[in-house]
Amino acid sequence: MPTIPVYNQKGEKTKSQKVEADIFECPLDQALVHRVLIASLAQKRHPLAHALFRGEVRGGGKKPWRQKGTGRARAGSIRSPLWKGGGVTFGPRKERKFAQKINKKEKRKALFICLSDKLKEKKIYVLDQLELPEIKTKKFVEILKNISLGQDNKKILLALPVKDDKIIKSARNIKGIRVLPVIGLNVLDLLKTDYLLTTALGIKKIEEHWGAKVSKKEKTKKTIKNN
Repeated sequence: MPTIPVYNQKGEKTKSQKVEADIFECPLDQALVHRVLIASLAQKRHPLAHALFRGEVRGGGKKPWRQKGTGRARAGSIRSPLWKGGGVTFGPRKERKFAQKINKKEKRKALFICLSDKLKEKKIYVLDQLELPEIKTKKFVEILKNISLGQDNKKILLALPVKDDKIIKSARNIKGIRVLPVIGLNVLDLLKTDYLLTTALGIKKIEEHWGAKVSKKEKTKKTIKNN
């Protein structure tokens, strides 16, 4: 089983924590991660362009001229798509949905791949505990400096096992830090940040929340392959 070093808030190594190989030792699959990333970005898209149909354009209720006898083509409204200032036949609409379907297993596996890559590159930092007596950004910066994460404008994803307003409010003023609950970990935020910072309890929560979702069929397949 792979291990992760655990530090205290002073930056001293206290122990090594074993982690599940199914989550933190997953083989790389760039195509899968790319597919999940594109789906995550598409989920955030909101349509802006919105063209009006002929029934939505203001005016045009009166018939421009009588049906026959003028020598001109028949016309029922000046808001026809054939007229300047009229409606649009097949224009963009705000009702458009950009969401792409991705299976839950694919999302979970892509998350495991990103976590495994972070561990392989030694970009996961684990603290035995993360506590602050008061809301103080300066003290949180000191903790980051103690574990060598407080310089070079590093982008850090802070995954908290339990909501802590003191830590959240102390970290929100620091440039490059994104705070998320452990159960909110996702591929997009892991790829956008350089380092993952959490606690020993956070690692356990990751294994409990995400590892428990590994189906029995997947586990039996792995055991058969290993044997």
